[in-house]
Amino acid sequence: MTLPSTIAPALAGALTARGYEELTSVQEAMLTPDNDGRDLLVSAQTGSGKTVAFGIAMAPDLLEKGDRLEAPRAPLALIIAPTRELALQVARELEWLYAPTGARITTCVGGMDIRTERRNLERGAHIIVGTPGRLRDHITRRALNMSDLRAVVLDEADEMLDLGFREDLEFILGEAPEDRRTLMFSATVSKSIALLAKRFQKDALRITATASHEKHADITYQAMVVPPHERENAIINTLLYYDNVNTIIFASTREGVKHLASRLSNRGFSVVALSGELSQAERTNALQSMRDGRARVCVATDVAARGIDLPNLDLVIHADLPNNGETLLHRSGRTGRAGRKGTCILVVPFSRRRSAERLLQMARLDAKSISAPTIADVQAKTRATILEDARLSEEIPEDIQEMMRELQARYTPEQIASAYLRREIENRPAPEDVSEGPVRALGAPARERGERGERSERGPREDRSSFNGGAWFTLSAGRKHRADPKWILPLICKAGQISKGDVGAIRILEDETRFEINSEKAKEYFSIVEERGTGEKGLVIRTSSAPQQESRGPRSDRPRSDRAPSDRDGERRFEKRGGDDKAGWGAPKGKPRFKGGEGKPFGDKPKGPRKPREGGDRKFSRS
Repeated sequence: MTLPSTIAPALAGALTARGYEELTSVQEAMLTPDNDGRDLLVSAQTGSGKTVAFGIAMAPDLLEKGDRLEAPRAPLALIIAPTRELALQVARELEWLYAPTGARITTCVGGMDIRTERRNLERGAHIIVGTPGRLRDHITRRALNMSDLRAVVLDEADEMLDLGFREDLEFILGEAPEDRRTLMFSATVSKSIALLAKRFQKDALRITATASHEKHADITYQAMVVPPHERENAIINTLLYYDNVNTIIFASTREGVKHLASRLSNRGFSVVALSGELSQAERTNALQSMRDGRARVCVATDVAARGIDLPNLDLVIHADLPNNGETLLHRSGRTGRAGRKGTCILVVPFSRRRSAERLLQMARLDAKSISAPTIADVQAKTRATILEDARLSEEIPEDIQEMMRELQARYTPEQIASAYLRREIENRPAPEDVSEGPVRALGAPARERGERGERSERGPREDRSSFNGGAWFTLSAGRKHRADPKWILPLICKAGQISKGDVGAIRILEDETRFEINSEKAKEYFSIVEERGTGEKGLVIRTSSAPQQESRGPRSDRPRSDRAPSDRDGERRFEKRGGDDKAGWGAPKGKPRFKGGEGKPFGDKPKGPRKPREGGDRKFSRS
């Protein structure tokens, strides 16, 4: 398929050389005759080819029916982007798109040397790409001449308003010439975007490049429901299952990014981390590692990933669920860009299942429920990958034929194949053990999920008779800290990366909690806890001896007097005392109220006539 003839010839040549055979919907919308010379308010999703779209749209204003630009003086076009990474990405795209025109492109972004930017502005540039704060700084210092601007582009305008750049945008647009053309691109056209367009655009033409029901049509969504303590194991197995696929993993906090990146690095994955604590140089190096293939996995927070574009990104994993539907769409939009297919996996702990359902409903997305890849699944996929490697069917290069003949002379085909397979398998991280079972679909009734629902739907309790006595440990939280098995058991499992089947008895005492770990896992459990801690501030796990406990019968068979008192006994449990006991109502059980001294209870004084109140008796009458 040939490109439309309405594209500027110089840009058409660049697109053809880049391998473009057809345009995306937003790019085609820029070529409509009604758009010529008009301000545009464009609604298009991230990854739909917006950069090439506004490059095509502003070409007639810059080239004026020519193929080459004159020597640069004052800038002709200004592109404003919300983040450094997005601005640098836009500049890279425009460089190859406008290369045949001889255009000089300069960036003005925060975090870069401002003196270098001023020197570049003094030399002259046709197109300026920058962030709002740095552009305003250059305008205020008279380093950026806006007098000859013919086009101003606001890329991801909604994100710039969300980041608090409204005042900077209003200042920049107010300094631009009145006769300029303004192109505003936004994923959504909210009320604030509409007001900004009404103030700074003239009779803008509204273009919706992607219908709401087509949102992220190139992305397959999957929900992986897992036990909370197996979340990281499920992520590791997922990365191994999607072998050699560029992946971005989203965590909600910096600490979460740091921990997950460290875990993956220790397991042998080529991984980089992106969070707000990194310097600009560290961020640039991390992104470059992903672009040139030195790293395959990027772990990032939402804020750190704003505006970044990673090529050939095929998989997005939500290690932590986002807070709202918009964040889910923004995260997922890192893949499935410009016609490419992508996969998005939400790792959903059992306890967050309802939250995941609401999240998908808010984003108007459907997700297929899947189970985490097991060891057998990963091994089967690895086997298929090795046996179907395209290099096995390629022609043998001449430069290795001599060495190949030497190998064949020294070793048998079986030995060569064995060495090749061992190397391929050993170069891959080992998969983790995850629970096997039926797929736990979102929205399924509790009885079908086989999980804990309402009390009436619970299945039989787990049989603990096969548990072998193990080692005892102590957790520094007890009854006075409101310790509860609902959160203690998940904490114990997560801290040592074990399942609840490896935990035996749990004894919640006043100042601490003692629990039992299967003898086969006890040593490994303690080494993990000693290295990583509990993951909760102020809580410590130590080794302990078995607690001394008297032998008691079943709870239902014990008389009430034999039961161990709760921490509130003697303080808030009251009963009516009968017989000759004069303790009366409100006395704690077994603790009659005595005045002291002679051991006489209250109320034993001889009763006499009541002493009248001062001032005599009061008399009341109805008037």
